[in-house]
Amino acid sequence: MTTSDIETDDVRMRTDVQPLIRALRTSLTETGFLEFAHRASEQGLVFTGVYDEYSRCVAVATHRVLETSRGRLLFVDDLVTDPELRSHGVGGYLVDQLAERAREANCARLELDSGVVNNQAHRFYHARRMAVSAFHFALELEHGKSAS
Repeated sequence: MTTSDIETDDVRMRTDVQPLIRALRTSLTETGFLEFAHRASEQGLVFTGVYDEYSRCVAVATHRVLETSRGRLLFVDDLVTDPELRSHGVGGYLVDQLAERAREANCARLELDSGVVNNQAHRFYHARRMAVSAFHFALELEHGKSAS
């Protein structure tokens, strides 16, 4: 397996990255994904694909390095493996690659959020010695309205 960072103007963003991210984020439309990808890459989000020996994209991660009050970290926004290839080592390979990037960027740790009902992902992260170190809280806001 090999990894490749994919720029937003690369055809692989549409053919390789988009299908996997949209499998994870089912509410994203094709247009919505491409708009997100352009805006997010301008904010430093990196799109990394994992390719098998047949040049097929089998996993994708989106990530960025952040300076925080807890130290420098590599934050993974999305991590998704082709559903047909789960439990075949692809996700573990990708996490290892991201951890190596974090070390090279002098990060104190790699962090990610995982939906509370995604038990399969939780087992995967626990198996890689990742700890539940915080709760992530969210407040849904109405678009275009400010609090009065």
